Amino acid sequence: MALAIRDVREHDLDAVLALNNAAGTGILATDIARLHHLFDNAHYFRVAELDGAIAGFLIALRPDANYSSPNFRWFQAHYESFVYIDRIVIGAGYQGHGLGRVFYCDVQSYAEVRVPLLTCEVFLEPRDDMVVLFHGTLGFQEVGQQQMGETGPKVSLLAKELPSFPFVRERYLDNGGLPDVPWLAERHRPCNDPARETRA
Repeated sequence: MALAIRDVREHDLDAVLALNNAAGTGILATDIARLHHLFDNAHYFRVAELDGAIAGFLIALRPDANYSSPNFRWFQAHYESFVYIDRIVIGAGYQGHGLGRVFYCDVQSYAEVRVPLLTCEVFLEPRDDMVVLFHGTLGFQEVGQQQMGETGPKVSLLAKELPSFPFVRERYLDNGGLPDVPWLAERHRPCNDPARETRA
């Protein structure tokens, strides 16, 4: 089986939406308009492609993103610089093979050369101990809790310090920036594309 972790393409969004809305109670359902908004605004939006099929995806944002999630807003209010994992979904037929860890390694690789913290949340209602344990084994610590709106679920807000960041900041970010190599390049976000604004 050939696995590729790559930036999402616009024609992938229908498959991403289907995965998202089949994921169950651990992931909030969405619609194609909200997904297009994330496509336009997310700094990190990658899919796992396995033998030509979309097996999963992960979406993450930095503090300057145009995004109204209450959990993202909580991190904006408490931290100056971070990468926030909004959601990760692995398709039902692909679970149990380590794709979640592959995604978390990949998003950490993206984050640790840019920010000091990787953040996310996990639902406490309903509580899924496998999800809580997964994040704990990866080094995440609880930094807060909140309820999502008046009737939404309670969540645990998690953060992981990225020990590589001070070295990267001192050697590169404070001295001209990251090297100009493909694996360090930022995702081209369509919201920054003037041609897209003209077409809208």
